[in-house]
Amino acid sequence: MSSPPITELSNRAREIFRLVVEGYLDSGQPVGSKTLAADGTLKLSPASIRSVLADLERLGLLAAPHTSAGRMPTDAGLRIFVDGMMRMSEPTEEEQARIEARLAENGPVEQALQQASALLSDLSGAAGMVLVPAREQRLAQFNLVDLGQGRALAVLVGEDGGVENRVIELSGALDPGSLDRVSNYVTARLSGRTLAEAAQAMRAEIEAGESQLDAASRDLVERGLAVWSADSEQRPVLIVRGAANLLDEAALEDLERVRSLLEDLEDKQSVARLLESAREAEATRIFIGSENRLFGLSGSSVIASPYRDREGRVLGVLGVIGPTRLNYARVVPMVDFTARSLGRRIA
Repeated sequence: MSSPPITELSNRAREIFRLVVEGYLDSGQPVGSKTLAADGTLKLSPASIRSVLADLERLGLLAAPHTSAGRMPTDAGLRIFVDGMMRMSEPTEEEQARIEARLAENGPVEQALQQASALLSDLSGAAGMVLVPAREQRLAQFNLVDLGQGRALAVLVGEDGGVENRVIELSGALDPGSLDRVSNYVTARLSGRTLAEAAQAMRAEIEAGESQLDAASRDLVERGLAVWSADSEQRPVLIVRGAANLLDEAALEDLERVRSLLEDLEDKQSVARLLESAREAEATRIFIGSENRLFGLSGSSVIASPYRDREGRVLGVLGVIGPTRLNYARVVPMVDFTARSLGRRIA
């Protein structure tokens, strides 16, 4: 049965529904009629409140996890609340200043991305996630180190300070002097280019007969650059911080759900695809519980927002993941503000 729009509920039902959802999001526990009556806001008896709670349950907006345990919102109920009733709470000036200061710290872009993920985790009490912009590394330095037994370690240093290593099998005997010549040649001729650009320039020089390297050295450089290019195209680059926050007291009462969630987070390609689905969103997207296949079994929600450069081009996506009882009113504006701040930092 599909849930009715919130406008079809009576004023009394809307108010009781709002109090149940807000109480659940605040405490993580089902809210009962006695608690609502004792609050005094409704000026209704527990019996009258129980009648409305039963109606809301029949409509699929609330559920009772245990007999006489009170009610909690269903995923459908949370969706109606988030879309039509939630009162947003913008980050405080102190929180905004903290976000801006952390992201403005000097360092490579990767540091800002990791800071953004850690910040979201700290401020939301959930796990922070950042999908790195789809951009290729640009070479600053290239070194080959002889490992013996027909292998060499290729060390690539990017312009942003990032360092990556690859072990490459040598197709023939190369003396240490040859490895040095290859390293110096690549650094001098190909620095400042992306991996794809470097490989293309290398092939063009070989075809034009302008390369100063011998055949074995040319083969080594081309194979090394190809390995890096393939890696950068195939792997999703996802930064996750604060997964330990998901192991709160309430979560430990349902270890199977926590195990399922942590296993889902290990599948970074699937998580990256979920975040990618928010790339073209005009505003922050909210995936609640069973609405997304990936985290449906673990009963988790994802709040995600694209971050853009000064021209409005989407660079990547950031967000948080946590239980469905996330404080949406606080976390949604926080994710949005962090996305705008990060876009300004790395644009």
